[in-house]
Amino acid sequence: MTVSLSKGQGVSLKKNEFDLSSVTIGLGWDIHEEKKGFLGSLLGKKVEEYDLDVVAFLCNAQGKVTDLGGMQNGKPTLVGGDIIFFNSMKHPSGQIWLTGDNRTGAGDGDDEQIIVKLNTLDPKYHIIVFVVQIYNGAKLNQHFGKVDNAFIRAVDARNIEMARFNLSGGASFTNRRSMLFAELVRESTGWKLTAIGEPSDSDTFVTHLKGYL
Repeated sequence: MTVSLSKGQGVSLKKNEFDLSSVTIGLGWDIHEEKKGFLGSLLGKKVEEYDLDVVAFLCNAQGKVTDLGGMQNGKPTLVGGDIIFFNSMKHPSGQIWLTGDNRTGAGDGDDEQIIVKLNTLDPKYHIIVFVVQIYNGAKLNQHFGKVDNAFIRAVDARNIEMARFNLSGGASFTNRRSMLFAELVRESTGWKLTAIGEPSDSDTFVTHLKGYL
């Protein structure tokens, strides 16, 4: 049976209870549908499309990202380093990758997934941080206040859902366009998944990354 987490809660994912050889971190969401009036029904107004991106930071024991990828014009590109995102979808080690970029959130189930081989991930990585951003959220005036049924979940290699953190929108998330969603922390018996749910006005994961440098 899956463990349902609340903000700030954590659960240990133990090797002797789950198959952590390949763990799927799934993210899902729906966009809040405004009630249509008579004219709106006639015009058939479409539900606004949101492009939510899940990003992972691979951190050392001190909670720091040490590899920011290649350099260009004297600045890190974040590509090919310890950050998994839409422009760098697979880690050089081959142990963690983003399966794709869903730009609408349409359909049931996971809208985006990151897969990580926790059992064979390099021991130098102690923490994996998961951030969600609304791409171009500020420009498009989009925010988590209009996002419904958002969740992050962890599923083991046997397709057993180990834990889930549900987080819906609302007035408290108005004008919040990115979020520190959850983190995995290495333990002696496996890994611990902690629900964080800390929102930010920024629409880019780079704002959160600065706290891990």
